[in-house]
Amino acid sequence: METQQQPRWLDDEEAQTWLSLIGVLIRLPAALDAQLQRDAGISHFEYQVMAMLSMSSSASPERAVRMSELAQLTEGSLSRLSHVVKRLEGRGWVRRTPDPADGRYILAILTESGWDKVVATAPGHVEAVRSYVFDPLTKAQARHLCEIGRRITHAIDPDDPCITQQP
Repeated sequence: METQQQPRWLDDEEAQTWLSLIGVLIRLPAALDAQLQRDAGISHFEYQVMAMLSMSSSASPERAVRMSELAQLTEGSLSRLSHVVKRLEGRGWVRRTPDPADGRYILAILTESGWDKVVATAPGHVEAVRSYVFDPLTKAQARHLCEIGRRITHAIDPDDPCITQQP
């Protein structure tokens, strides 16, 4: 007869830590989204898509990235990304074209207008990130947060490229 392993329940301190983390995971994206909507008229995900196009190390000088790679960079599904890029195309900030190196892939390309939008939006977004995340912490706490984030990310996905990059 198999014995069923008992759950490893959280103790009081772990439960408080977990609730604190969940609070951050829920409230921080909502706060960043609200700031971007208010100040720039775009969602956090739309901003992330354009920001990844503007600064991806794999992006070409034309600020072009394959849609499949962009989905990975933004932690979004290809379907969600496709809908968002369609909206961004409608605003003239991104365009799509077949990849000349391999026509099976589609490139998302940040337009000059999209570049201008990212440049105009970035200062407010960075200020919000600084205000919500870094200002309440000491330098040592920020370093610990970085290490904590890397450890949790590694437990979820040991192959995540973000955990191998040093600050």
